[in-house]
Amino acid sequence: MVLPDWAQVSEKRRWHIARVVALLEQWAAGLDLPKDEASRWLAAGLLHDALRDAPETMLRALTGEGTRPVKLLHGPAAAVRAEQEGERRQDVLDAVRHHTVGSAGWHRTGKALYLADFLEPGRTFLVSEREFIARQVPHDFDAAFRQGVRLRIDYALSQGGELFPETMELWNAVR
Repeated sequence: MVLPDWAQVSEKRRWHIARVVALLEQWAAGLDLPKDEASRWLAAGLLHDALRDAPETMLRALTGEGTRPVKLLHGPAAAVRAEQEGERRQDVLDAVRHHTVGSAGWHRTGKALYLADFLEPGRTFLVSEREFIARQVPHDFDAAFRQGVRLRIDYALSQGGELFPETMELWNAVR
């Protein structure tokens, strides 16, 4: 796995990205995706957290966002940076841009990244539930996506997390 030279990630984050990419590879093979679609999934996985450990000033400068919580800016910033470096596949850019909050307008690339980011096996919460959903992806992608969105929202709420408007739009689009 080779991150872009502009990536700013810790070693821990690098391992997370590797697990996300591995899960996306596994699902792409299980779904027998065309090479072009599998390539888009893997690109999104590789890029999604590429600026996760970048300084806030850089994230705000890249996104032009002055008020949104900084924890939500690494995806949009990475999408901007990837586009500056030549990434033109809109589904990849949209997946990276919205992977933390979701998007009701996603194609399958965004949905796959959203799931893989949440279901990757290095996370230590809801282990059996997340493993179950991850196993279902190659058999019924849409049902697994609905289950994954529901579990991610339930977990966020149980931890006192905030639901963003984009997340609610996503939930309303899939339920």
